[in-house]
Amino acid sequence: MKSSIIIIGFFIAGILIGRIHAMPLTLDANELSLAILYALIFFVGVSIGSDNSVLSQVRSLSPRIALLPAMSLLGTMAGSVVVAFAIGKHSIAEWLAIGSGMGYYSLSSVIITEYHGAELGAIALLSNITREIITLIGTPLLYRIFGKLAPIAAGGATAMDTTLPIISRTCGAQYAPVSIYCGMATDFSVPFLVTLFCSIAT
Repeated sequence: MKSSIIIIGFFIAGILIGRIHAMPLTLDANELSLAILYALIFFVGVSIGSDNSVLSQVRSLSPRIALLPAMSLLGTMAGSVVVAFAIGKHSIAEWLAIGSGMGYYSLSSVIITEYHGAELGAIALLSNITREIITLIGTPLLYRIFGKLAPIAAGGATAMDTTLPIISRTCGAQYAPVSIYCGMATDFSVPFLVTLFCSIAT
């Protein structure tokens, strides 16, 4: 809970600093955040490499782990259909296209904007950012209620980068390779699924 509050605090502080333009003009926020992300992933790699038991722990995991990306995708698609019926403003295929972003907002929102305009692209962007924030903030709670694989499935494509540090710290270093695998698998699915559902919706 404490780590979630700290994350929220830093997020709010970032918004306030951005609003008042307090960042030095010489610093590009996007480049800085990317550099910090790379550093976080590097240190996750160091922690995995320095723990001799990690690989043996990964090998002892159930082969069903291979199905985790598919389950994450299916759960997201089911949620997208529920949202489609609940909101109803757009077609089921359009909501499936939004859900297929799997947290990869920099790509999926651009594809959706090209196919269906800025409004749906903005919804996709907000949806994917929300997924990432929920995973960042909610990982400890997801872990306690649903188990160690829940934060990984919730993270989607972000499980291999932005949410990897919090997942590794909460679930254990032995789950970092699983998180990277799941993130990469869902990441690769994004351009195909988003494009497919966008094409169906046109």
